[in-house]
Amino acid sequence: MAPARRDEGGRAARRGVTRAVLVTGAAGQLGEALRRAAWPEGFAAVALDRAALDLADLNAIAGAVAGRRWAAVINAAAYTAVDKAESDQVAAWQVNALAPAALAAACASAAVPLVQVSTDYIFPGDRDGAWEVDDAAAPLGVYGASKLGGELAVRTSGARHVIVRTAWVMSARGHNFVRTMLRLAAERDTLRVVADQRGSPTAAADLAAALVRIAVRLADDATAPTGTFHFSNAGATSWAGFAEEIFRQSARRGGPSAAVTPIATSDYPTPARRPANSLLGLGAIGAAYGIHPRRWEAALGDILDELIGAPK
Repeated sequence: MAPARRDEGGRAARRGVTRAVLVTGAAGQLGEALRRAAWPEGFAAVALDRAALDLADLNAIAGAVAGRRWAAVINAAAYTAVDKAESDQVAAWQVNALAPAALAAACASAAVPLVQVSTDYIFPGDRDGAWEVDDAAAPLGVYGASKLGGELAVRTSGARHVIVRTAWVMSARGHNFVRTMLRLAAERDTLRVVADQRGSPTAAADLAAALVRIAVRLADDATAPTGTFHFSNAGATSWAGFAEEIFRQSARRGGPSAAVTPIATSDYPTPARRPANSLLGLGAIGAAYGIHPRRWEAALGDILDELIGAPK
């Protein structure tokens, strides 16, 4: 989990915001993007970090939801240390399943719509083609299982909700593949990167914009679509292909670059198994909310503009 950051509730209140959206996980990549997102007039995020809302305290979660008339709640908090989760199961289930259950119960009681963020890791990744929203879940490890537990808790809570699954989140902040590759490329000439896991990178800013659109629609329209949807940027690649594109675009900006040697998953063993195919089908979110994500390469370019500068 990301380092703590103070909440912005007081600042939002001082601005006279009349329709506040509670956002958990303020210090993470997505929480930060939601704080920076362009909210429609009359809406604003009140983003709480771990210092302001302890997700291990179920009474505090209930109190946070009940303590103000929220337009909507977006749960952007998650335990995302995939490998550590294998040995830290209690913490993973606390944040990824029990906390969403408490949020959903509180939202149901207060009649507040909830947007829950989930993951591609609920799928086994054992076939070709994009995973659709109604495909059977079969997580390979604790992280995916705990996130699926959160989905099930929200789905059965009675709260009006949308669950949005995403994958391979990237941004100019926090810990992510883009920043790791740039750091390593500044130290080494060649990097070995897994080439037999496929998916689609997702810009945190693009995901945040989609969540804002969904939350506002849920707040404004009692007939807005509910259920489960997928969001990632469009297009598919491997981790090795992702790295190659990072270095290609970085070099154009005068940033670090390295040669990529593709390797198999078996050459890079980790405590947690990863799905070989994380590609998410995007048809449902387009049909329901008119959200049609751009290509991941273009989204990556915006991140590198922020990290390095515009192409030279």
